[in-house]
Amino acid sequence: MPDSVVGDLYDVHENENENGNESENENENENENENENERESHAAWADHQPISMETDHVECLRRKIKFYFMNPCEKYRARGRKPWKLVLQIIKIAIITIQLVSFGLSNQMVVTFKEENLMTFQHLFLKDYVDGAIATYAIYRQEDVYDHIRYVIQQYGNLHNTTVGNHEYEKNGIVYTPLTLCQEFYRNGTIYPGNDTFEIDAHVETDCIDVHPTNESSSQDVLARLELHFKRMLAIKISFVLKAINLQTVRHRELPDCYDFNILITLDNGAHSGRIKVDLETHVEINECRDWRVTGASPRSIYLTLVFDCLIILTCMISFTLCLRSVLTGIQLQFEYNKFCESQSGQDVPWCDRLEFINGWYILIIASDLLTIVGSILKIDIYTKVLTSYDVCSIFLGIGTMFVWIGVIRYMGYFHKYNILILTLRAAFPNVIRFICCAGIIYLSYCFCGWIVLGPYHEKFRTLNTVSECLFSLINGDDMFPTFKGMKQKSSLIWIFSRVYLYTFVSLFIYMILSLFITIITDTYDTIKQQQQSGIPTSQLQRFLAECKDLPNSGVYKLDKKNCFQRCMSKCRERHERLTSEE
Repeated sequence: MPDSVVGDLYDVHENENENGNESENENENENENENENERESHAAWADHQPISMETDHVECLRRKIKFYFMNPCEKYRARGRKPWKLVLQIIKIAIITIQLVSFGLSNQMVVTFKEENLMTFQHLFLKDYVDGAIATYAIYRQEDVYDHIRYVIQQYGNLHNTTVGNHEYEKNGIVYTPLTLCQEFYRNGTIYPGNDTFEIDAHVETDCIDVHPTNESSSQDVLARLELHFKRMLAIKISFVLKAINLQTVRHRELPDCYDFNILITLDNGAHSGRIKVDLETHVEINECRDWRVTGASPRSIYLTLVFDCLIILTCMISFTLCLRSVLTGIQLQFEYNKFCESQSGQDVPWCDRLEFINGWYILIIASDLLTIVGSILKIDIYTKVLTSYDVCSIFLGIGTMFVWIGVIRYMGYFHKYNILILTLRAAFPNVIRFICCAGIIYLSYCFCGWIVLGPYHEKFRTLNTVSECLFSLINGDDMFPTFKGMKQKSSLIWIFSRVYLYTFVSLFIYMILSLFITIITDTYDTIKQQQQSGIPTSQLQRFLAECKDLPNSGVYKLDKKNCFQRCMSKCRERHERLTSEE
């Protein structure tokens, strides 16, 4: 606090409560009112305005809290402190976005390579496979089952002459790993549908045969002695491993990855309905290539990428430190303010006022910094081929970047029109959570009902996941007519129930629940708008800060080597000693 302001604190007149501020033109009456000011020095600050050490401490606390809630521009005008934190956040947004785009392109190449290899294996090992077929790939005759098994074994043994990719068999030492053919079936069983009689042993047995790719006689022997128990058969599983290298990353100055594709072909006969469904799945393992050499490309770009990732980690660590310091400062001010209120009124500060000191935006930035640091470390490990967890890294970097961009809303809140929207979202959030809990119970009841009743007759209600997706689409007005039309009219009772079910759900959620949800938001917006137009403080903390009329550029917020309270105390003592000497 400047010396002129502190010195004038002792020049207050008896009628200070009526005028609201002191006047420099009445300094000649100082000696007459000095004794009366000393008598009133022990009065409560809320009822009178005595100028004492306690009042100076209150003013210092008020200014400290008000300075804490200022925006970067106001803090710059108050103390001349440059908004380094704001500049750092802007830089961080730019470099993190560049990092995310770069990693997204690399991850996209990995995912594309996996998907294209899956399509390749489907065409290589599934007989008469057609892309984009709507119907499930299935077979219906015993002869077709043998033909499909024979086709898979032949294609596996003739891989080098058929594939156009760089696929190769897996080796165990110097020997290729074999293809494994397993048949799962009930242990014993006699089934006579014509007589409506059966006898079955529920224990499942598995019979496996290995087929080596380079041994053609072994393949012929397997096919010759292969016997399938169709009445007791549950599934036939054919598994093998193929290896490949993703060479497209070389063009983007990245080291290629080596892939292990664990392929599983399943002929599912669990329903024994005469329809055997055929499915091909791949489990991909990404490994570091053990012996590699790349010529014609400079590794400089790889090193630059690693340096860029290290720069991002350093930036996030600085941002984390600054935001954590601000959070700790807010907590310290909250304790000081709470202690002050307890000493003045003997009551605790409401939780809504306490939470004002904990800036949620800083918590969001701290979370984004931690996620980005972990994601950047994983990205460095991926580029150096220490790890291959692309999905985990993308989750950390994606959420971290999302939080960073959401944090931009904090700076938009410094503008009046945008601040109304932000305050509306914050004020309406508790009511929205309560509303979602109540509406969610009704939503789940419809999900369970639709799944158990309509599941056997409608494809969109076969699982709880698809039921939830279908109903959520109906709430948003999407895919309504196909949902009504897709109901199979095999049962009149179920068809009538489906109509009642869908009509009541659409009417309830679109016309009632969704309208109530919009009403909650609009009512909160009107309330916040009226409060801002009236300008009347609504909380205890706001009323406390409203008594501080000092502008940011008034100069009272500047600090020197001593803190505000110590400076006030020393100036008060100096003034008192000077008045005593004059007497």
